[in-house]
Amino acid sequence: MNDNLINTYEEAKQVVSELGFLPLAPLFPEFPSLQSITNRECWYTDEPNDPWTWRTKFAADGVAAYGKFLKKKSVLISKELFPLVQVLLGSEDSLRKRYENGNLSKEALQLFEIIEANEGIDTRLLRTQAEIREKEKKKPFDQALVELQGNIDIVVSGIKEKHNELVEKKSWSSTSFETMTHWVQKNRVETFRGTKKEAKELLYTHFSAVTTPPAFAKFKKLFAL
Repeated sequence: MNDNLINTYEEAKQVVSELGFLPLAPLFPEFPSLQSITNRECWYTDEPNDPWTWRTKFAADGVAAYGKFLKKKSVLISKELFPLVQVLLGSEDSLRKRYENGNLSKEALQLFEIIEANEGIDTRLLRTQAEIREKEKKKPFDQALVELQGNIDIVVSGIKEKHNELVEKKSWSSTSFETMTHWVQKNRVETFRGTKKEAKELLYTHFSAVTTPPAFAKFKKLFAL
């Protein structure tokens, strides 16, 4: 095993805390991802050192927000950095207003309202309550979830395991979601009270310190820093 790779969840937590931002898979040149800093052989083993199981544990423990926030890719944003990113990527308008202005799909609004009424709902139950169990409706359902995550309206809250009647764990589980507001309140994430310009300046300072020039160039473009 490569000594330069991390092997435990606690080590991964430290990396997320220091970088503030960690994609699951490589996303930027010369910038780490959970995949690149862990041993490939440990993935999908369902063991304590399986990085795949860590991804939702970060969110459940309040260490980092997790979701497809950027470029439809799954990323972790530390609890400390999340308020700044929220200011830049989130919207000040309500979902209803965005929908009425044509900036939010009907499916996304419907799913958000169900999630808001059932914080931590898993995707199986969400599809049932939204009455979109049909195979042909899976694409708009998935797109609506990505849309909500991209707008920082919802975050992944964890996973819910599938059990049989004997309460034995089956081989697959389902992602669960909660609203961003609920996750923030539950984990006592401090709200950033500054302006969008000030948030950009703080992110500029942070990312310039933890990235190489090629990676920083991507971050500047992504967050319009």
